[in-house]
Formats: sequence, structure tokens, C-alpha cells
Amino acid sequence: MCVDNTPPPPGRLTRRGVLAGAAALAGTSAVLAGAAPEASATSAASLGSPGRGGDLVVEGGRLLDPLTGEVTEDAVVVIVGGVVRAAGPRSRLGTRTPSGVPVLRAHGQWILPGLVDAHIHLNTAAEARDAVLKGATSARSGSTNFYQDVAVRELARQAPERAPRLRAAGIFVTPDLGDTILADPDLAPLARLREGVRSAEALRRVVAVNLARGADTIKTRVNERAGLPEQDPLVQVYDHEQLSTIVAAARRGGKGVLCHSYSEKGCHDAVTAGIRSLEHGAFVGERTLREMRRRGTYFTPTLTAIAGLAESSDPVLAERGRTYLPVLKRAVLAAHELGVPLAAGTDSSGGTVDPIGREVELMHAAGLPALDAIRTATTGAAKLLGFDGTAGRLARGFAGDVLVVDGDPLTDLGVLSRPVRVVRAGFSVPAA
Repeated sequence: MCVDNTPPPPGRLTRRGVLAGAAALAGTSAVLAGAAPEASATSAASLGSPGRGGDLVVEGGRLLDPLTGEVTEDAVVVIVGGVVRAAGPRSRLGTRTPSGVPVLRAHGQWILPGLVDAHIHLNTAAEARDAVLKGATSARSGSTNFYQDVAVRELARQAPERAPRLRAAGIFVTPDLGDTILADPDLAPLARLREGVRSAEALRRVVAVNLARGADTIKTRVNERAGLPEQDPLVQVYDHEQLSTIVAAARRGGKGVLCHSYSEKGCHDAVTAGIRSLEHGAFVGERTLREMRRRGTYFTPTLTAIAGLAESSDPVLAERGRTYLPVLKRAVLAAHELGVPLAAGTDSSGGTVDPIGREVELMHAAGLPALDAIRTATTGAAKLLGFDGTAGRLARGFAGDVLVVDGDPLTDLGVLSRPVRVVRAGFSVPAA
């Protein structure tokens, strides 16, 4: 059955209502109203102008630039209005720091840019805050059920200390929408499809609805889920033609596609269909990796999520995790050696936010040198998200997002999971 040509509800009213509901579900409206009375009139549905960042000077620590690998001793980072105005050694900047600005002293510690989680599911304001506290100052959503990530993105714009700078994916383009069918009146015609979201018309409709609600990227799948014991992650749910339809619809709206994948055939179909990034990809093969390098397709392996399966109390999931993790680590190392761009993502979901620093550790455990592992959560992930002029470095013009850690991350990546202080857009927040 195809989707009937049912006229959608009036666009402006539908968008306002849907996004207001998403903000209520995510709890972002209440946070904004409680944070500042003047913000109460600017809910996530209003898509208002961004709030201003903070002013802060971070001084005295060792500053690591992930792009060059350069370490600056006794560094100073000057943040004005949430943006880095200067960064370098005190000997050069000491007399140029503004007076009357709060100072964060980092003597004996290391200073890095805030980290980027390229695959995370943020459904609430509390989860967004937790992600920041654990070091993720920028992120890309892996989809939500009711556009909560769009609401979280707007929270980040209005009150940046409370949420990561976010690329929202909206709702999942998947054969079985489940309760997500209730997320939007424009999805109602899909409820009668016996075979689910599979026809070209249905696929294009879900993409179009996402774009109409303000999604920054489109999330789909080629394989079933690894985290559900009743599903087989090697079973393919969309073929090359269907994936190409999704990619084409997203491109018409100027957006890229991230694709949940596991099997080699599924990975290859997704990559050759033109996706922007391959997610999970445990069994991706050399043929597909070479195609990814040629196309510039990113690989977001979400090692943290697969390692978490191995610790599951469910025997099926635990065995799956133990089997998949070493295979995925080999794929990550092969991708790195071939020059496939890598991005760090935790795939955190279900109310639990894993520290993005843990993903960096697992990248290193897979065989990446420490600096290259750090780049997967800084410069690499920032480029994938289109934040490469904003996040991933502490240099003039970049966002004032800072991680202060108690130790040398180049010799102990574990310190990234235990930040002493996190700064988001010039606002210092206590670490978790």
C-alpha cells in the first residue's frame, strides 16, 4: 500500500504544536522557565535567537591542540561571549587578559577542547546536562521518538551550559515506527501501511516530516538492532534502492544520513547509497572501507555500546557483545590504517549517559595512537557534524568549550572520563 495523498495539517500550527510537545516531553521548557524568567516565553517550539555565552579566562595549565598535537605550557585561554578570543602561552597573552572576568585556574592540569559525541540519544534536559558534565560539549543525536532532540538543541542555544551543541536527527526512518507514529500528525497516513515504512513514498514522507520539524540530519538503519535479543543484527531491513531513496530525499533538503549497520552487505549497500556516516558497522569489510575512504564516508563505531552488551545480564546480548567487540576493534584499526575518517560516539540511551572519554579509550584500545584517538572526539567528529570551525580546538574564533583534566591525556586517556571542570560556551560547570 502506498501513502495516500492526504493533505497535511497547516504547516505552521503543526510545527509549533509538535515541537512544543517535544519540549514538554524533554523537560526543556521547564528548564528554560526556571533558568531565567525572560526565557519562559522562548520555548523550544519558538526557535528563538541564541543566548549569549559567558566570559572566562582559563589559565595556568598545559593546553593540547588536537589538530597539531602541540602542547603549550602555562597556557591562557580567553573566552568572551562564549567564544575564544585568544589562546596561547601566558608569556604572550598575560598582559592582554580582560580585567574583571572570572578566572579558572588550571595549574598542574591539562586543558583540552570540549569533546564531541557523534552518536548519542538525548531525550531529556537531565540527560543533556549529564552529557555536558561528562565532557560532551557538542553532539549529534542518533534520533529520538518524539523530536525531543530538537527541543534539546534549542535548549543548548538558549542556555548552553545545560546542553551540548547539538545536531538533531528527529525520528528514526525505520520499517516499524511503533509509537513514533504518534509523534506527528503528518505521520498519520503511515499507520495503515501493513508492510511498514518501506515504499519510496513512505520513506520520502518520513524524511520530509523530519526536515519540516527542523532535523539537522537523517537517521536510518540497514540492519536489525544488536541491543534486542529477539533481533538478529545481521538481518537486512532496507536494500540499496530503499537506502538510496532516503539519501536522495535527505540531500534534497541539504542534509546527510547516518545509518545503523552491522553486516558487511548492509554496510556496503549503505555506503554506496551515499550515506554520510556508518554507525556501529561491526562486520564492515575492507572492500567497503576502501569505498568509504574514496567517498569520505565517516565511521562511528560506538565501541562503548558494543562493550556494554558484553556486560549485559541477558545471555544472548552478553554473548553478542563478546563476539562483536573484538571484530569491531579490528574494523576500527583497519579503517584508521586505510585513512577512513573516524568519529567517536557512545550511543548512550535509555537515560544513562556514558562519558565520551570512554569511547576515546576504546579507540586507543583498538590500536589508534592516543592523539589520533583524541581526534576522533575533537577535530574528526567536529568535521563530521559541520562544527569544524566551531568545536574540536581552542583557538581564536572557536567555541569556548573546555575540558580541564587531572593528568596527561596523551599517556592516560582515562582522565578524559573524569574531567575536573567542564566549560560550555564560557560558562564553568562542575564536573560529574
